[in-house]
Amino acid sequence: MTRPALSFEFFPPKDLPSSFRLWDAVQSLAPFDPSFVSVTYGAGGTTRKLTHEAVSTLTSTTGLRVAGHLTCVDATREETLKIAADYAASGVKDIVALRGDAPKGSAGFAPNPDGFQDSVELIAALADTGNFNIRVGAYPEKHPEASSQAADIAYLKRKTDAGASGAITQFFFEADTYFRFRDACAAAGISAPIIPGILPIENWAGVQKFAAQCGTHIPQVIIDAFRNASRNGTEALLATALAAELCDDLLTGGVEHLHFYTLNRATLSRDVCTALGFAPNRSLKNVA
Repeated sequence: MTRPALSFEFFPPKDLPSSFRLWDAVQSLAPFDPSFVSVTYGAGGTTRKLTHEAVSTLTSTTGLRVAGHLTCVDATREETLKIAADYAASGVKDIVALRGDAPKGSAGFAPNPDGFQDSVELIAALADTGNFNIRVGAYPEKHPEASSQAADIAYLKRKTDAGASGAITQFFFEADTYFRFRDACAAAGISAPIIPGILPIENWAGVQKFAAQCGTHIPQVIIDAFRNASRNGTEALLATALAAELCDDLLTGGVEHLHFYTLNRATLSRDVCTALGFAPNRSLKNVA
């Protein structure tokens, strides 16, 4: 049987200690031979320069296939396509194309008058360059700004029609959430692969806040389990078990690729992959 694919998401470092933490996380997860790793943008495009630097550095020093995130926020078309051209010049072949979150304190997303108006426009322009494999975001539970999940799926169809070759979902906690979404996408004519995004729970309070922001339902059984685990200091064991069980259910249901949101902390993602039977089989390339 073909080994399922793995991929990992990181965010760009803002200072020297976080640079070491990113490098440690990459070193820890690289032996699992991911099909790609990705580097995010901050909300409102706040880490644009840092993201580009991290993507270029990881591409040139690790031997990994690195996908750079690219958004429509607070940039002209010319500026955005210049970043894409710089990605291509540094050997990057993959982009995760997103509309992006509005800057903090703003009423909502407002496109730059000279920029891409939405992710569909961005995807089409990137596809026209012929330089990239383009993945996009997908919401297995309704996006907070969408009128319905059907509208979400219709928009995802527009993104794949514009040139996206695949999608990565927002995190979720029950395998059936993903399977229902996958089947609804197939029924809507979306044939591009939809990779489930997995968030091992590193920080329970933070995950609850993030879930509320992006409309992710947390089952009561998980809430109760973390309440109990907090009393005896077993949160990490619980987080590993929950993520491993979710991934096992997905793999049993035919999923061929798992994407982990690492938050630049590799321990839980590494432990979950190990629990699932993934054996480390590579190391970072040697760099003079």
